[in-house]
Amino acid sequence: MISTFSSQRTRGSYLRRDTMRAIGACAALALSQACASAPAHPAPAQTAPAQTALTSSRVQPTFPLWASGAPGALGTAPTDQPEITPYLPLPGKANGTAVVVFPGGGYTHLAMDHEGSAIANWLAGNGVTAFVVKYRLGPQYHHPTMLTDAQRAIRTVRARATEWGVDANRLGIIGFSAGGHLASTAGTHFDAGSTSGTDAIDRVSSRPDFMMLIYPVITMRDSVTHKGSHDNLLGPNPDPALVRLLSNELQVTRATPPAFIVHSTDDRTVPVENAILMYRALRDAAVPVEMHIFEHGGHGYGMAPKDPVLNVWPSLAEGWMRRHGWLGAPR
Repeated sequence: MISTFSSQRTRGSYLRRDTMRAIGACAALALSQACASAPAHPAPAQTAPAQTALTSSRVQPTFPLWASGAPGALGTAPTDQPEITPYLPLPGKANGTAVVVFPGGGYTHLAMDHEGSAIANWLAGNGVTAFVVKYRLGPQYHHPTMLTDAQRAIRTVRARATEWGVDANRLGIIGFSAGGHLASTAGTHFDAGSTSGTDAIDRVSSRPDFMMLIYPVITMRDSVTHKGSHDNLLGPNPDPALVRLLSNELQVTRATPPAFIVHSTDDRTVPVENAILMYRALRDAAVPVEMHIFEHGGHGYGMAPKDPVLNVWPSLAEGWMRRHGWLGAPR
């Protein structure tokens, strides 16, 4: 069973009354951890299988985000050097959209396969130029290092958009678990770039045009955060002001980019309240947002290729991107 919620500005109305009632029920989940699902047996024909056959891409060489070494690096080991790997669509397939991919791993390791390369191949198969990021991790590094790496990745793609045949104004991000926290951080903590910067990459905006958050960590507040991500990002005893700053549901504004969110009610690693908190914050700020909550799924399933229910989420994401104009005919 799946609960689906969408909020988009249409003729001055954000939600139909029945959707508002669903949100009211879902808000109770933040207290009870139990949310009513959508109809028990949705018709299978309503959602086509994900386009898993379209997974071909041209993987390009990995390169460092900073050619001369990352700022604040504590050494010269591979773990001190953030990197990015481009996945280009096959010739004639690119549609001009780019997505930067942040794999999860609790800010202590990275699930580079099922939350990295598999996601990039799926996106490239749909004409999207994808970029998988290897960012620095805790406990060796803490905030703001991870955000610095994420912003550099977004700026790099935007500054070199012509080189990769993408539109600098069609640049999205996707993150999973702790990578979802990093993506939501990039989507709520961005700047226009430094006009006086000597590095051309630093002169462009770090704001993503849209974000997809898949079973994401959102808050750093003790009640529903993922403790491992919390400690690896902030340290074991962070200042309360820092906790609030990195609780991204508290940082949403009207300038926050549109979002697509997926989570599971039975996620025992990252409570589903994280997704609901972000959904409510985006809705309250009149930011277009769509959320799908699955009854079962747990955590860390990536594209869920072996689950006939969970594996519809990529198709749902494709539909959302298409509706906003980020998927379509090759450009």
